[in-house]
Amino acid sequence: MNEFRFRLHSEPVLEAKYKAFPYQEEATEFVACRDYSAIFHEQGLGKTKIAIDVILRWLQNKEVDTVLVFTKKGLIANWIREFRSHSQLTPLVVTENSTKNYYVFTTPTRLVLSHFESAKKEINRFKAWLSSRRVGVIIDESAKIKNPDAELTQAFFELSPLFTKRVIMTGTPVANRPYDIWAQVYFLDHGASLGRDFNKFKRETDLTTGIQHSKQEFEAYQHRLEDINRKISSFSIRETKDGGRIVLPSKEFQRIECDWELAQFELYRQVREELRALIVRDGKLIEEDQESILKRLLRLIQIASNPVMVDESYTAEPGKFEPLYHLLTDITRQGEKAIVWTTFNDNCLWLFNKLSSFGALALNGKMPMERRNTVVKWFLENPDDQVLVATPGAAKEGLTLTIANHVIFYDRTYSLDDYLQAQDRIHRVSQTKTCYVYNMLMVDSVDEWVDCLLEEKRLAAQLTQGDIDARAYSERATLGFFEILKRILGGARTDE
Repeated sequence: MNEFRFRLHSEPVLEAKYKAFPYQEEATEFVACRDYSAIFHEQGLGKTKIAIDVILRWLQNKEVDTVLVFTKKGLIANWIREFRSHSQLTPLVVTENSTKNYYVFTTPTRLVLSHFESAKKEINRFKAWLSSRRVGVIIDESAKIKNPDAELTQAFFELSPLFTKRVIMTGTPVANRPYDIWAQVYFLDHGASLGRDFNKFKRETDLTTGIQHSKQEFEAYQHRLEDINRKISSFSIRETKDGGRIVLPSKEFQRIECDWELAQFELYRQVREELRALIVRDGKLIEEDQESILKRLLRLIQIASNPVMVDESYTAEPGKFEPLYHLLTDITRQGEKAIVWTTFNDNCLWLFNKLSSFGALALNGKMPMERRNTVVKWFLENPDDQVLVATPGAAKEGLTLTIANHVIFYDRTYSLDDYLQAQDRIHRVSQTKTCYVYNMLMVDSVDEWVDCLLEEKRLAAQLTQGDIDARAYSERATLGFFEILKRILGGARTDE
């Protein structure tokens, strides 16, 4: 029989406060009995509850002495609340304060909570600590370690063999491209399922222009993506909102096409002409990598959103603002709340000031964590705060914002993870109203390419994750973003 390697003066009660949904109980059973596993349930389906129940099961069975949870810095407070809500456990927290961390590493405890940056900063302490006890680890939002070359990811690879149990969890394992899943899985099985050569895996799963022009290449690409899910299915579990296991309110999408303000379009046209020479030559794309292309096109995305981010002398209202204002007027008159998403911190503050009549609040990456937590509290509790203007970087993960049932994307970039995570802050198990997702696009602009690119990425992610099969993927995928990009840069219609 397993025994703890150390005893506490007072052991915590290892019982859950609330009963889980059946699909959560199944996931707990699946994960708890394995040495390593992945919880890939779609965002909003209660992965945190599953993780806490797994922790309780491990400790009840004395399979580990301590459980360590890694999460993003902005989600530490949220995890503490979740532990308080669903269990009798109280974690010790590893922070950036090395002096305080000494207490955590030298105090017997059943539960430790840490943010990702501490893994890198305190790696030597973690190694010594892990050698003294059996530790189970849960990595929340594991897409954070998707880049195998990053120093943070390398730190987790180094720590991986020292854990007795290993769990990763995220609703978007394919955060942006199919190869994003490799490092996360490597942390679990050290290359047993997806191989040890990341560069080879990346070449085989990346979407390039060559695939568009070859049916044979396209079919081979589909089957390679489909095969990923088969290789990891013995230790990964995924539930989606349309899987029929739980009933959520519907989520409805609306595309809002916006007309240009004259000075805004003139600036857009000038910058587009400059960029066309860098990306297109003789009707063909010079640059084939979509991420590189979009980085070059960031200025166009900013101008289509709000030209003041590129030209401080711009004083007019950009084309998207009036439709946004009218939409928010209709929403708030119904007594409902909305979240307005923008990628850019400066734009977040601009919109916050322009939307003050709605009791708007701002939440962005420049704000201290304590201020962010206060803003979320106000939005949840104050009826007069009807609109939250937020950046995905500050609020796309871990937050339950079901007090609102409308999300408006004022602008978007190429990040599928940002888009999916942000919209599902409102579409979660505690939501009772129909949810509305509005995508604002400038007519004949780079916004159209982003819209198409995100859809193609979503389909590739679904195939990789096992949400759809190769046949469904081939029926829906068009790879049309290559042609849309060339048309937008060529200005075939907007110049007319």
